[in-house]
Amino acid sequence: MNRQALLLGFAFAANVAAAQAPRVRPGIDVLLADSAHLIAGRRLGLITNQTGIDAQGVATIDRLARFPAARLVALFAPEHGIRGTVAPGERVHDTVDVGTGLPIYSLHGAGRARPPSPVQLALMDVLLVDLQDVGTRPFTYSLTVVLAMQAAAAAHVRVVVLDRPNPIGCSVQGPVLDTAYASPVGILPVPLRHGMTIGELARFANGELHIGADLVVVPLEGWRRCMWFDETGLPWVRPSPNLPDLESVAWYPGTVLFEGEGLTVGTNLSVGRGSDAPFRQVGAPWLDAARIAAEMRRRYGTHLDTVTFTPRAPGDRKYDGVAVHAVRFGRFERARGDAIRDATHLLGLIAELHGDSLRVDSLLVARHLGVWPSSRTRWPEALRGFARRRVPYLLYR
Repeated sequence: MNRQALLLGFAFAANVAAAQAPRVRPGIDVLLADSAHLIAGRRLGLITNQTGIDAQGVATIDRLARFPAARLVALFAPEHGIRGTVAPGERVHDTVDVGTGLPIYSLHGAGRARPPSPVQLALMDVLLVDLQDVGTRPFTYSLTVVLAMQAAAAAHVRVVVLDRPNPIGCSVQGPVLDTAYASPVGILPVPLRHGMTIGELARFANGELHIGADLVVVPLEGWRRCMWFDETGLPWVRPSPNLPDLESVAWYPGTVLFEGEGLTVGTNLSVGRGSDAPFRQVGAPWLDAARIAAEMRRRYGTHLDTVTFTPRAPGDRKYDGVAVHAVRFGRFERARGDAIRDATHLLGLIAELHGDSLRVDSLLVARHLGVWPSSRTRWPEALRGFARRRVPYLLYR
C-alpha cells in the first residue's frame, strides 16, 4: 500500500470514529477528566440508578469506585431502585451493591421520595447526583434532588450534580406550578415541561426555595439547550420502567395528567402501562375510540390512531388482562408539538362524551397539571414570569 492510500485509510478511520463518538460528554466524564479536584481526597456518596453512565455506557458507580483519589462509601437509590426495575409507587428497600459491596440506601419509601438521613450523610464529605431527568415536573427524580440538597445543607455536606441532557429539548410548555398544589409529584414552581437540565433545576431549587446548599453542578460538554437526546450520541437508557424510548418521554408531559400518585388512581383511563406503547396511548374498555379520534380531528386538527391493547401486569394496576380500546398519539412533532395541549383537549373531550364512565380525581389532576384545570387563561403570563426568573440558573445556550 502506498503512503497516500495509507493516509486516506487513516483519515477514513478517523472520520468513522468521529461519527460514532458521542457529541456530548455527560457530567461524570467532565468530572473525572477536568474537575477531579472536586472529589479528590473526599469520601463520596452517590445518588444514581441505571441512567448514571458515562459516554461509553460504563456505570458511574464503577467509574467512581475505581477512581483512586477518592473513596466511594455509599449509594442512594431513587424511585424505581438502583437498577430501575421497581414498579411505580412501590417501596425501594435498602440493599447492597453486588459489584462493589457498598450499601445502597433507599430514597423512596411508602410511595414517595425521602432524603438521606443525618447518620448516612455523616459518612461522607460530598454527595454526588447522577440521574437522567425527563424534562417534566412530576417526574420524581427532581424531588429526590431537592430533598437531598435540603438534608445536605443541614449536614454541611457539599452536593455535586453531574449534569445530563434534558432529553426533550428546550421548549417550555404548560402551567407553572401554583404552590397550593405542591405535592410529591411536583414541588418546584416550574412549568409542566420546563426545558431545563437536572443541574439547572438543582440551581433553580437552591435559589428559589432558599435551600442554601453548597451546590456545584458539573456541566455537560458539547450540549446545546435545544438538542434532543438522540442528537447527543449518548447511549439511551430508559429512565423508568414505562419510559422505554424518546417518543414515550416526549408524550409524557401530557399523558402524565391521566396518572395517579403512587398507587392512588387519578383517572380510570389507562396510559398504556404494560403495553408496547406506554404514555403514547389513552383508553379504557368502555371508550369509543373511533368517536374520540374523529372529534379530536374535527375540533382540534389532532390526528389520533385507534388501537386495542391488553395491559400485562401494568404498574398502575389498570385493566390487567382486559382489552382496552384506545387512541394513540403519532410521532411527536418536535418543532410544534405540545403534548400538554393535546392531552388536556383529550381529557375534556372524554369527559364530555363519556361522562357516565369517566372517573377523575380532580385534585390529583391539578397536582400533575400544577394549577386547577380551569385556570388555563393565566398560563402565558406565568410562563413569561418564569422565563425571567430562571435566567440566573441556566448553564447552556
